[in-house]
Amino acid sequence: MSTLAHTVMTAARSSDSGLVGPGELDRYPYAEAPVPDRVGAPAWDGVEPELGRVGRRATGSRGRGLHGQLVQQLGQMIVSGDLGADRPLVPEEIGQRFEVSRTVVRESLRVLEAKGLVSARPNVGTRVRPVSDWNLLDPDIIEWRAFGPQRDDQRRELSELRWTIEPLAARLAAGHGREEVQQRLSDMVEIMSHAMAQGDALTFSRADTEFHALLIQIAGNRMLEHLSGIVSSALQVSGGPVTGCDRPNETSLALHARIVDALGTADGTAAETAMRQLLTIHPEVERVVPAPREH
Repeated sequence: MSTLAHTVMTAARSSDSGLVGPGELDRYPYAEAPVPDRVGAPAWDGVEPELGRVGRRATGSRGRGLHGQLVQQLGQMIVSGDLGADRPLVPEEIGQRFEVSRTVVRESLRVLEAKGLVSARPNVGTRVRPVSDWNLLDPDIIEWRAFGPQRDDQRRELSELRWTIEPLAARLAAGHGREEVQQRLSDMVEIMSHAMAQGDALTFSRADTEFHALLIQIAGNRMLEHLSGIVSSALQVSGGPVTGCDRPNETSLALHARIVDALGTADGTAAETAMRQLLTIHPEVERVVPAPREH
């Protein structure tokens, strides 16, 4: 069970790159931005000021103190539409409403800018950007959309993305299998089996997440490998039985095992077919993905 101690999440968090170094804050354009007219400014009434209670799920931004929690709060408000496109965000106003320092506000806005959610320009200020500018593959944005008003669209889009990525990854992985990696995949299937027998959905989910992320990582395609964290996020925020991975069942388990067997025999066609079957166990998926290809 120690394998589960590190769920594979390789996609780089944009929040990591959004932090500023010592002495950089005063050069950021938020410092020079004028306070815009209050007409059309965000209404903070009803927004929870106690940041420790912000958010439904643990994300990459949380666990970083007030900075991470403010990122979570503002990000959710933007993604939900509470702060619409082109709305001004005044750092001083945010700091007063959420009772955080100037530095925390600036760091948080930099992270949101790295995610494409806001933009800051001298003499213009900080404004919310339209959804077309968002980094929709950012794990935090995936989560915020999955638990907001756009949750149905997010689930559908994630299912379509997985359909595009994972069957190909399974086919490619069959030609790049290594004994130790295949053993890890087998271990994940065994853990999933025990978890299902014990009714432990959380352990099943963790093993399932590692299984799919690892499969993408061994496909031998670095661009696909970069997307393994996206698939992990999709599994964690699916919010319902969209694919065969969302709920533990015997069919899902058997198909995972079939994928491992196909990798062991370097049968790319069988691995791809099993993955397609796994992603179409539930009938609602068939409405948003094409029919399996014949080879």
